[in-house]
Amino acid sequence: MNKEERLKLEEEQINKAFYSLVDDYMASRHSKKKDVIIKAFNFAKKAHEGIRRISGEPYIYHPLAVAQVCCKEIGLGSTSICAALLHDVTEDTDYTIDDITNIFGESVGRIVEGMEKISGGIFGEKAQEQSENMSKLVISMSEDIRVILIKIADRLVNMRELDKESTNKQLKIAEETEFIYAPLAHRLGLFSIKTELEDLCFKYNFPIEYKFIQEKLDKERDKRIELYNKFKEPITTRLEEIGINFDMKMRIKSPYSIYKKMQAKKITIDEVYDILGSRIVFEPADGADEKLECWKIYNTITEIYKPHPNRTRDWLSNPKQSGYEALHVTVMGPEGYWIEVQIRTHRMDDIAEKGLAAHWNYKQDYSTSENKIEEWLNTVNELLKNPDTDAMHFLESFKISEHESEFYVFTPKGEIKSVSAGATALDFAFLIHSDIGYHAIGAKVNNKLVPLNYELHSGDQVEILTAEKQAPKEEWLKYVTTARAKDKIIFALKKSGAIKSENSSKGVKSSLMKLVPWIGSGNKNNAEQPLFATQFDIRGIDRKKMVHDIVRTISEANDANIEKITFETTDGVFQMNVSIYVSQTSDLQKLYYNLQKIEGITSVSSIGAR
Repeated sequence: MNKEERLKLEEEQINKAFYSLVDDYMASRHSKKKDVIIKAFNFAKKAHEGIRRISGEPYIYHPLAVAQVCCKEIGLGSTSICAALLHDVTEDTDYTIDDITNIFGESVGRIVEGMEKISGGIFGEKAQEQSENMSKLVISMSEDIRVILIKIADRLVNMRELDKESTNKQLKIAEETEFIYAPLAHRLGLFSIKTELEDLCFKYNFPIEYKFIQEKLDKERDKRIELYNKFKEPITTRLEEIGINFDMKMRIKSPYSIYKKMQAKKITIDEVYDILGSRIVFEPADGADEKLECWKIYNTITEIYKPHPNRTRDWLSNPKQSGYEALHVTVMGPEGYWIEVQIRTHRMDDIAEKGLAAHWNYKQDYSTSENKIEEWLNTVNELLKNPDTDAMHFLESFKISEHESEFYVFTPKGEIKSVSAGATALDFAFLIHSDIGYHAIGAKVNNKLVPLNYELHSGDQVEILTAEKQAPKEEWLKYVTTARAKDKIIFALKKSGAIKSENSSKGVKSSLMKLVPWIGSGNKNNAEQPLFATQFDIRGIDRKKMVHDIVRTISEANDANIEKITFETTDGVFQMNVSIYVSQTSDLQKLYYNLQKIEGITSVSSIGAR
């Protein structure tokens, strides 16, 4: 293909992508402002003319892809779409924020300016850069939430194209995405994007484990489809008989989610019982109550299959902190498999997948789940007002584990409050009000006197006891588990002189170093530890010289160093945990396969890199 033909093909692809964007926008719930989107596209296309990405593609491909994610996958409107198309113009061309504001209006200009401030990575080479970058991120979030939504879309597009980058850059971007953008997407209710970001991070951070799990899923795909078809047939038949307008789909647990479960429970992939699931999305009858309709479907399913006694989750009455609403039930399906069924209306499904933007679409009629996100944003704003808030505390404020449970407790007046698993009476005190937390001396839980470090449970009624002369103590930091409470206690202790404020740059570096050991070095190769360190969990049928063969296999690997080995044998079943260092991922991959070849070994899995 000559240059002229290539340019013609690129032009066709660009136009096709833009027409697809416009079609998706016109099919959305938003007021139709197509002209301004066309104007922004033509402006960005002209501004980026002649500029190409590392891959050799015209630069306009990238802002188009970001705008597509904003429109179709997040559900944002014309202002955000325009900002997404224009978000790199001021950085890569001679145009200024004033130019963008004058041509496209103040809202678009403000969002593009916010994007420009956080255009670099958060994990800079120096601690001071990390502090400044984190501040820019959270300040932009507080000024206009659309800035961070577009930034998440931008990061998703970059992660989808990460294979075009160098290995070091892949690892650095993947680490940053895992620790900041995936949890933030989850907190904002962007579950679909959060899941994809986590899987892409897993692919680059743990390539061996990712490949192993993905190959296992692919291998057993036909078997799961056959099992699912048997499972759904009686359900669909019965729901159709009672007149439910629904769509039922198979769900497969994501590779990263499977890996996390294997780590948390120290089990093999064959012991993860809930890989297969299902989701029922339906449209309630006119005038019907959403919640009652969900329970109606629940009753239909449990008449067919026996429910697990401890695996029903009601997120209808009290949505999750991310705004998620649904009814979950796990039932015993065909061939002895437990299968989880998620029951949602189309509204709930839209909110679950598109998060905050979908809340705006429905906010006139449904406010409960929207308020959950507003509560969290208020907490973030409180953290931002405190000059001593460091990166770790802020990260903790929006990190939510997929398996982290949250439950509800009651105030003395019967007001319901959502708290995370592990929350104490003192956490609850700071949740109610800072002054109550500062002066707390104890609590009454279900009318029983308990200490401040008492761990709360679902359904507890909690009353905080206070005294005017009480003041925060350093030991309180051991009593609390939430970022809000920790931050308030540290602020009070520093203000009273009980502890000294450490240099903010040093504090941020220390916090981020706990998350990613190589942060601040500029290059993983310069870190004190070798580049790749991991722990293998090795299981099999015990035999003579089993340990000898495993140790020999590891010692024969190139540059493999054993740090620690523990093993035990129970009733002829062998289990070993070995911590090793290697200098290259290729060495790790080769060792992984060589260990699997040892006679009697039934499984080899990584249980965590360091």
